[in-house]
Amino acid sequence: MSHQLLRCGRSWVGTFFVGLALFVISLFAMHLTDNSNLYPTVILIGNFLVPVAFVAFLYDHRHFSTLSPFTLVISFAIGGVLGVAGASLLESLLVTQPSNPAQDLSLSSALLIGFIEEGCKIMVVILLAWWTPHNSELDGMLLGGAVGMGFAALESTGYAFTAFVTTGGQIDASIDATILRGVLAPFGHGLWTAIFGAILFRHCKPYRFRFTIPVLLTYVFISVLHGLWDGTPETMIGWVIPPGILISPMMLFLSAIGLLTLIFIYRRALAHRRQVLIATMPMQ
Repeated sequence: MSHQLLRCGRSWVGTFFVGLALFVISLFAMHLTDNSNLYPTVILIGNFLVPVAFVAFLYDHRHFSTLSPFTLVISFAIGGVLGVAGASLLESLLVTQPSNPAQDLSLSSALLIGFIEEGCKIMVVILLAWWTPHNSELDGMLLGGAVGMGFAALESTGYAFTAFVTTGGQIDASIDATILRGVLAPFGHGLWTAIFGAILFRHCKPYRFRFTIPVLLTYVFISVLHGLWDGTPETMIGWVIPPGILISPMMLFLSAIGLLTLIFIYRRALAHRRQVLIATMPMQ
């Protein structure tokens, strides 16, 4: 029992640094040889590095979760593909894109995108949860984090490719987009969907989901965070860190809200699970 309570691995550290080394080696080899065939390798490693490490971090801190690594891998893949495809279809129908591609999204459009993308990820979480045995908020947090980071990895890959196309084939622009989204990835999709997954599983029974007031309010909360994140103007005053990443006060504020919320939910879920296990332990 005490071993379970204290279990906390560090596999995510190895995952991150091995992936980072592979990214740097591939990037160096591509520039050294001027071999554009390495471009897909660099972009895929760069955009999957942080999402995979984030899911590994959650799994290292799973404690009493019953989800297996195989389940998380499947959730990462299915969540990414179905989430991105569904959001793309709905956004093409419902969101008015700026006439100038360089123009920032309006706040109303950004909020709508937030509700669409979070809704698509949530539907994938529910779909996967029907097929997956689960019994705690920690399961929901893990499942939501895997789905959200699968979405983030594929979306970031798309942004990198778009940067490549819109700049007339400038690989450096694509690499910059990859690094930017990698730095910001821990504060976005995976975090938001992990929050919702935990609350959803707290207010439901295995294979039965109830859209209670807390569940609906959580959906609104993460969607608004998402919308404000997307709607923050790129021209906002802030701090620029290498390699040219703008960190605005609004972005820091939204990141802090998301992180503090996830930490609070995680600690509450862990305490609740401990109480349940202690209460069900046989008397000696």
